[in-house]
Amino acid sequence: MEYTHFDKHGNAVMVDVSEKAVTKRVAVAKGSIRMSRECFDKIKYQDMKKGDVLGVARIAGIMGAKKTSELIPLCHILNLTSVTVDFIMQEESSSITAVCETKTTGKTGVEMEALTGVQISLLTIYDMCKSVDKTMEIYEVCLCSKSGGKSGDVVYRTVDGE
Repeated sequence: MEYTHFDKHGNAVMVDVSEKAVTKRVAVAKGSIRMSRECFDKIKYQDMKKGDVLGVARIAGIMGAKKTSELIPLCHILNLTSVTVDFIMQEESSSITAVCETKTTGKTGVEMEALTGVQISLLTIYDMCKSVDKTMEIYEVCLCSKSGGKSGDVVYRTVDGE
């Protein structure tokens, strides 16, 4: 069996993408954090002592996506052309879903960047709110869709879960 991240001697290597075509690439990932009603309401009404939780989490997610190659071994450094992080407040479950979309024009995809952006956003929410609720749960982090590259467009699931 031939592995893509190891050379013939078993040494770790970055995949060579120099022969791949440059295409527009987009990825969307999502994940959620469940919390107590008190914590949810403090975020909703911007009443958390540490400030605007979702504003800070959005910036953190964007920064996280930009630093993905520094966090994931053998991940290519990408020139991201766009990163967005949006939040969906879900009253009935006292949860917040983070959605990160990443874009580039290049030779390799932006899935890892979208997933990292979601995770960092959710971790930031946890960090800013742990004084109110230490039992928050991060769950259902996944890639929703990707486009561009050899495999083309793939939708794994929609942002709203269907």
